[in-house]
Amino acid sequence: MNNARNTAMATALLAMLAACGNDTSDGTGGSALDALIKTTADAALSRRAAKSDAPASAPKTPQEAAAEALRVNPGPLIQVGFEGLGKTQIMALTGQNGSMRTYMTPSEEALIMRNGILIGTRGLGHDLSVAEPQTEALIRSGRSGSAQRVMRYFAGDGKERPLQFTCTVGAGPKPGVTVEDCHGHGTGFQNSYIRQGGQITVSRQWIGPALGYVTVQTLRP
Repeated sequence: MNNARNTAMATALLAMLAACGNDTSDGTGGSALDALIKTTADAALSRRAAKSDAPASAPKTPQEAAAEALRVNPGPLIQVGFEGLGKTQIMALTGQNGSMRTYMTPSEEALIMRNGILIGTRGLGHDLSVAEPQTEALIRSGRSGSAQRVMRYFAGDGKERPLQFTCTVGAGPKPGVTVEDCHGHGTGFQNSYIRQGGQITVSRQWIGPALGYVTVQTLRP
């Protein structure tokens, strides 16, 4: 009963974050962003095409998938929704180094989180190598302020490309939501976070120009 109630509550919070989101990307960014988009676009299209050829099966709702995962897996779990890919997955904790946690699917797609903030991705194609958010202290405390954020990406040529953004952190339009509004290279994105008990339990965060936003919900800490 508690698991079902928590899942329903988190689903409502995710919907609230999606409503708060404001993707201001215009696709006309500077040379670094243009190069990254160019090298990732074909890969993203190929992934979608490959998935469309897979045999159809009756999909579980996110609530059903979460309830089943909580029943069969006793460890820490998150539920992630990739808005650009149109899919929702359960990821289980597979490794931890200090405050850094790696959550992974059976197909080895992974998110790397630090205290609820997305730090990197693996196995998704042209991944976010590492995020360096100097806004982290502001986000976790709920304070307002400005700081830099660097996002480093693996491009199609195998090289790592850094993109730097200037971000402003403050209260969102909904009570309890903290918003991180970032701009640079002619584009912008807006991350949203909900903190409960000192922890970020639900969030909507930008991975990059190819994958767009991911929502992350803690099912079991």
